[in-house]
Amino acid sequence: MLVAAAMFAMPQIAKASSLDRFAEFIATTLTASGEFEQRVFDRNKRLVQESRGMLSFSRPGRFRWTYVKPYAQLIVGDGVRVWIYDEDLNQVTIKKLDQALGSTPAALLAGNNEAVKAFKLADRGLRDGLEWLDATPRDKDSSFTRISLGFGFSGLETMELTDSFGQVTLLRFSTFRRNGPIDAATFRFSPPKGADVIGDSK
Repeated sequence: MLVAAAMFAMPQIAKASSLDRFAEFIATTLTASGEFEQRVFDRNKRLVQESRGMLSFSRPGRFRWTYVKPYAQLIVGDGVRVWIYDEDLNQVTIKKLDQALGSTPAALLAGNNEAVKAFKLADRGLRDGLEWLDATPRDKDSSFTRISLGFGFSGLETMELTDSFGQVTLLRFSTFRRNGPIDAATFRFSPPKGADVIGDSK
């Protein structure tokens, strides 16, 4: 589900428009916030799940993903740890940031230079009116075999996540605002009273 890198010099990007767009996105986007719609398709391209929510991030390592429909879930990266709160279960899972990010969408959106280096980047040209970049995790044990980013007129519009079972998760961003002020409290989290906490909160 989850999900984010100024940064780094990418060689030989002059002829690859999606690599240019990604390099610009990384170099010029320090914070961002917006809404997203998420659809999950099985390996036979059948829709199996739909959800929506809001996201915010501040580089490096601070992000907040809030799923509001159909099930409430909150994922917060505070720069040191990642907190995953399942409201229905009243359960909080805590992971160290570097271990949680790995080769995930959050590493591409909100990670630092080292996080982005966890991927092999390739231009995939124009499709459906968007310029596509493929980010292939270098870690063979990653949950995803490929993460694709689609850039349009307004910037990053879409991400496609393909896992090892052939399942595809499609994220579409809307009202995506870059470099606006975001309250620091957005990236802090304290487990609700009575919640079952898994992991070290110290």
